[in-house]
Amino acid sequence: MMYGITGTPGTGKSSVAEELASRGYRVVHLSDTMSRFVLEKDEERDTLVIDEEEWISSFVPVEGFVEGHLAHLLPCDRVIVLRCRPDVLRHRLLSRGYAETKISENAAAEALDVILVESLEIHPPDHIYEMDTTSMSVSRCAGLIEQFIKGEIPPSYGSIDWSAYLEAC
Repeated sequence: MMYGITGTPGTGKSSVAEELASRGYRVVHLSDTMSRFVLEKDEERDTLVIDEEEWISSFVPVEGFVEGHLAHLLPCDRVIVLRCRPDVLRHRLLSRGYAETKISENAAAEALDVILVESLEIHPPDHIYEMDTTSMSVSRCAGLIEQFIKGEIPPSYGSIDWSAYLEAC
């Protein structure tokens, strides 16, 4: 089974993935798989543009977790969408040195549920688990993910609404 851990940058994907790896799970960081699919660097948005279709068609599924903000685009058996309140996300991205335009773009994407909506367009709703990481420990997040993939807790999505943060984005 391949499990995707996805979300807007700054929601905790890498931290949770590292915790799961320390618990013995195989974890593939998707950023390590994309270099040969880079089409250009978008200087204005400070991001790499990749050939998503080619990357997806070339990706060899793994037994374990795939982690990255595009994980939901892959043929995962289950998808975990990490979420973070946009005001907290802004602080996390600021501490990483992101430019204000990139921070605003990501905070708005988070408030608009972009990753969740994309996940629901690709995967059956009963294969998706949405989790608010805003004030949850990495260990607790990893524990909930383990419960979800074992079928101990049901799929869950749609209860997080940060649309009130749109003006602040």
